[in-house]
Amino acid sequence: MANLLYLVHRLPYPPNKGDKVRSYHLLRHLLQKHRVFLGTFIDDPDDEQHLPTLKALCPDLHVERIAPRRAKLMSATGLLRGEALTLAYYRNAGMRRWVEQVAQAHELQASVVFSGAMAQYAQPLAPAVPMLVDFVDVDSAKWTQYAPAHRWPMSAVYRREGERLLAYEREVASQARRSFFVTPNETALFLSHAPEAQGHVQSLSNGVDADFFTPDPARANPFAANEQAIVFTGAMDYWPNIDGVSWFVSDMLPRLRAHWPRARFYIVGRSPSPQVQALAGQHVVVTGTVPDVRPYLQHAAAVVAPLRVARGIQNKILEAMAMEQAVITVPSCAEAIGASSAQGLLRAEDADGFLQALQQLLDAPPAQAAALGREARRFVLQGFSWQAHLSGIDACLDDPHQLNATVQEAH
Repeated sequence: MANLLYLVHRLPYPPNKGDKVRSYHLLRHLLQKHRVFLGTFIDDPDDEQHLPTLKALCPDLHVERIAPRRAKLMSATGLLRGEALTLAYYRNAGMRRWVEQVAQAHELQASVVFSGAMAQYAQPLAPAVPMLVDFVDVDSAKWTQYAPAHRWPMSAVYRREGERLLAYEREVASQARRSFFVTPNETALFLSHAPEAQGHVQSLSNGVDADFFTPDPARANPFAANEQAIVFTGAMDYWPNIDGVSWFVSDMLPRLRAHWPRARFYIVGRSPSPQVQALAGQHVVVTGTVPDVRPYLQHAAAVVAPLRVARGIQNKILEAMAMEQAVITVPSCAEAIGASSAQGLLRAEDADGFLQALQQLLDAPPAQAAALGREARRFVLQGFSWQAHLSGIDACLDDPHQLNATVQEAH
């Protein structure tokens, strides 16, 4: 059993949003064979109630609190330092001291970093403690994508962040024993910007907990009997989700209701921003946090993921498919998962495409819709097991010669 340092930018429990789903399952995977020293942040007071559960799962736990407003102000120091604002946002003296103490008190075989910004705590230990980095997505590309969708000065800030963060990602990848991205497309994108990392980067796909996300005939229907519920799920303080639902409401919902007057759009997810809350009305429901997302997925007439700005595999899509729902999404999200329309993943490039796909689902006979849903679940059961995908990190942890080689090469 190895001693591992695991650094995560957001408390990996409960697994109720995309990054926390992946970081939680990675934690569970690492704990199967290793002692894990977990250092993480809380940025949502609601997560405090879950600390006892996480502590029971991982006794060697250290948590620092982040006040988002204060952290955003502190991140501005990155402008003076000439560095990515993301690094300053997650810079914390308490976390740095804890990492130093763990390294002094325990012989660490490796550090596992979830999200590039957390690498700043593992870098001082390298190369003596080999570093494995799960970037998940190319975050720098996300900021670069944000820029054209915002006005100055934010467009300039986002463009700068993309440039500075890419420089840091390349630096980290050059120091890491191995770097991981969620899809082959993300891996190829990073290598196109960092060709020097060739041979040290690989894909590590997401999975879905298909035992949890499974239909149940006894599960109550949250919708009114006379409505056709079109459902979107996700954290609603996340800008790509905000942009996606805003696009759906402005460009698709009025035309949708012209053909299906009983259609109602449900935006299901925690922390809805003011922009999302403003969408609520007679034909749009903004639920906020719900105790269980499964009833909304199971009983939806259709599930959509209109994500114009998105990176990697979307857990929300896998979860809906596991719940025997076909999903309509943009081509980039569909390509990351790889399912065809016959396997329950319908592609739509624009508003017209979404409306055509919705027509296909809403007008389908119940038996045909159910059969398509079963194909969607079959697809994720066959291709998206967490255990199968996360075993890709084991080769870098189970073979001490590989880890030692990193140290020797560095000297």
